[in-house]
Amino acid sequence: MEKVISYQNVSINQSGKAILSNINFDIAQGEFIYLIGKTGSGKSTLMKTFYADLDVTEGDAMVCDFNLAKITQSEIPFLRRKLGIVFQDFQLLNNLTVYENLAFVLNATGWESKESVDNRIDEVLNEVGLPDKKNNYPKQMSGGEQQRLVVARALLNNPPVILADEPTGNLDPEMSDDIMRLLIRINREHNTAVLMATHNYQLIDRYPAKIFRCENHSVVEEKGIIM
Repeated sequence: MEKVISYQNVSINQSGKAILSNINFDIAQGEFIYLIGKTGSGKSTLMKTFYADLDVTEGDAMVCDFNLAKITQSEIPFLRRKLGIVFQDFQLLNNLTVYENLAFVLNATGWESKESVDNRIDEVLNEVGLPDKKNNYPKQMSGGEQQRLVVARALLNNPPVILADEPTGNLDPEMSDDIMRLLIRINREHNTAVLMATHNYQLIDRYPAKIFRCENHSVVEEKGIIM
């Protein structure tokens, strides 16, 4: 399978401090992987390097054919179009409707035809089960619905990779299950790689997959059960 992320002998520093070192792993198209580890172990730091929010200081780091060691500022927006990012705290624009939140992203990433924008928004809202929420504002929606909207936003440009950073952290167990089933369906139906950082080991037990653990300033693969 094609590699969508490949880190070889990678080290990551933040504020002059070594956070992770000698990292070696590959993520193939269509894989579902959990990223686990204690608070402060480097999970969020690692995730930020994928979309070039933090620099890779050593080694070879490739994400969606972009070399993170050599990426330029002008290339970063094009890298990020290939990554769907799902945040724990949603990061929605609360003064805009659901439609306007999604149209903002499409317009910012080069979509010009209003018909194409409208059609794509309808497609992703149907996919996440929110076809009737187009004119709602985020604050009029439940936490689970807002997270579904965040997943819809992540899908807009058909990314080969979804990065989900604690996507169920602010949700109750029932809503957490809904989001997990949605991410798994997207992973399987679109052959989209999903890397999900989580502290929720009950979800891992219910929906087993490959596990990467951040510990001792490194990243190690655990032998989990593949879905």
